[in-house]
Amino acid sequence: MRITLVSIAGALALLSVSTSLYGQRADDQIDARSVAMLDKGKAARAAGNLEEANGLIESALALDPRNRAAFITLAEIARAQGLPGKAIRLYREALTLEPNDIVALRGQGEAMVQKGAVERAKENLARVKTLCGSCAEATQLAAAIAKGPPATATAQVVPPPKEEKN
Repeated sequence: MRITLVSIAGALALLSVSTSLYGQRADDQIDARSVAMLDKGKAARAAGNLEEANGLIESALALDPRNRAAFITLAEIARAQGLPGKAIRLYREALTLEPNDIVALRGQGEAMVQKGAVERAKENLARVKTLCGSCAEATQLAAAIAKGPPATATAQVVPPPKEEKN
């Protein structure tokens, strides 16, 4: 009797584990609705409507948070809007899903240069070169690093107005 109860408990445990594993999707399968929403967002971005594109791509991520391409596209939109800090964070999310994504590494490096973190961008360049040698992404990132961060509109010293003599 004791063996029967233990056998039944073991069978139920095995059954519950196997059915939960069966119901999960593989990591490389992205929800088709998320991909469709991403495509709509890319079309809106191409049309120049960044706000609508941003909303559609965020909806794609809500449908499937493993959509790495959506993170990368959102990061590109953030860079186009002049938000390099947000872009760096979004690229980091994409790199969390796939640490060797060369496009995300290049984009993050370019956003770091845009923000002024050239040394960290050089670290990304080293990783890109390790992964692909001298591919197009490595060349683009190296060019962005060589160009340097953009000149910011800082406060400029304006000389006081000259007094008029009467």
